[in-house]
Amino acid sequence: MDQFLRVIAVLLEVSVLGIMSLCLFWGVKLLLDDFGIGKKYEKAIVMALVVLFLIFVLFFTMHLSAFYPHYKGA
Repeated sequence: MDQFLRVIAVLLEVSVLGIMSLCLFWGVKLLLDDFGIGKKYEKAIVMALVVLFLIFVLFFTMHLSAFYPHYKGA
């Protein structure tokens, strides 16, 4: 049961951090669109942001699965 709770906690925290970084990267994309850069290089920008997002999520997953504290029940 302890391992199951640890996995659920890691998945929940990775999803929250992933959503936060997705919002950050979407804001960067909108900022670049405001500057007029997004029209010409939209595919390249989206590809770069997707790669960065996947690297962040992979880092969060690896970091939390390695260093998340063990649950010690009551």
